[in-house]
Amino acid sequence: MLRNRRERGEGQFGCLVGLVILLIVGLIAYKMIPIKVKAADLRETIVDESKSAGQHHDPQIRKQILTKAEQLGLPVSDNDVNIKRSGGNIGNIQISVHYTVPVEFPGFTYQWHFSVETDNPIF
Repeated sequence: MLRNRRERGEGQFGCLVGLVILLIVGLIAYKMIPIKVKAADLRETIVDESKSAGQHHDPQIRKQILTKAEQLGLPVSDNDVNIKRSGGNIGNIQISVHYTVPVEFPGFTYQWHFSVETDNPIF
């Protein structure tokens, strides 16, 4: 016995909703994944600079971090980078960088906050 499609509850609405959800997830990934990759790259630079703190002075470290952030297109300013040494040349160095990246979506802007903190011994 043949049944009408509508009697079985099948229709195109579920497919349409699934497609819209897939497009929204794709848009979010398209906007946010490149920012996350850039933030990870900056984090790697910050960790590398903290590990070589025995060879560089604070202004050099700050300049390297700000230069890398500028290359990556991340909005990091001089005030966002904090460098603190304790114990002199054989102590620790703490570097913290806090910044916010605005992510533009249709209809609103998401403020994505990033915070990178390192605490390494100075060799």
